[in-house]
Amino acid sequence: MKVAFATQDLKRVDAHFGWAKNIAIYEVRPEGHHLIEAIQFDGDLKEDGNEDKLAPKIDAIKDCTILYVAAIGGSGAARVVANNIHPMKVSQPEAIDDLCIKLEGVLKGSPPPWLRKVLAKGHKRSFDFED
Repeated sequence: MKVAFATQDLKRVDAHFGWAKNIAIYEVRPEGHHLIEAIQFDGDLKEDGNEDKLAPKIDAIKDCTILYVAAIGGSGAARVVANNIHPMKVSQPEAIDDLCIKLEGVLKGSPPPWLRKVLAKGHKRSFDFED
């Protein structure tokens, strides 16, 4: 599955989705992970109420299953979920490599119900937030 990471340094999840300079996209499988691409975003990315800056980011991650962020605004989260991507917030900066290794372990073992649904249906995803 493809997983996106909001990052400033391409090594850690350390960025607010709207403000992220980079989105790193990895392929994560039970047997390993690798970087597919790193997409850089230019311009004024700071908080400013400009929702247009989210469109290129949403487009860049449209075929990802999960998006890891340090933070994400309400409208950004709604747009991510509307595109069938599951946002995951980290409480402090965390190494992308460590997160990928954790995901590999989850995929090898018993994934949570929402992730089993995603894996069973390919890219057709729906989220039941009561799970």
